[in-house]
Amino acid sequence: MPIMPDTWIRERALRDGMIEPFVENQKRDGVISYGLSSYGYDARVADEFRIFTDVNNAIVDPKAFTEDSFVSRKADVCIIPPNSFVLAHTIEYFRIPRDTLVVCLGKSTYARCGIIVNVTPLEPEWEGQVTIEISNTTPLPARIYANEGICQFLFFQGASPCEISYADRAGKYMRQAGVTTPRL
Repeated sequence: MPIMPDTWIRERALRDGMIEPFVENQKRDGVISYGLSSYGYDARVADEFRIFTDVNNAIVDPKAFTEDSFVSRKADVCIIPPNSFVLAHTIEYFRIPRDTLVVCLGKSTYARCGIIVNVTPLEPEWEGQVTIEISNTTPLPARIYANEGICQFLFFQGASPCEISYADRAGKYMRQAGVTTPRL
């Protein structure tokens, strides 16, 4: 399962709409970088944030998740409380080919500040804006910048297309837009 280079990512983005909007060159002057890189694509975080809070003393339960655990903010900057997290989403909309699996990694600029990004893999034929969990592992408030790079997606092409894709299974997070909280 090879990792796919910039030429393959560019071709699929421009020809098939795999990434929209697509930034062909890496942007980095005065911002946390985003756009096409050698073997990946650095996505941007949108300006919509769901900040985790314990103000309502809710229990975090993935089978019975309550929206009471979040405060919503739309802003150019998000402050993540110490030892907490936010949910956000990519500006980019992804359409993953049937023979491809995508893995997400956090940006080193944020990781060096104790800010960790977690996203599950993007499965074959999944599409949508990616909901991103951004954790502040430090005892101090942490700042996240909207419209700048937040994570890098790596594209792995399988030896052949899968038998059953995410679309075939009618996955519960298909075509999500904005921040999507847990579903059962």
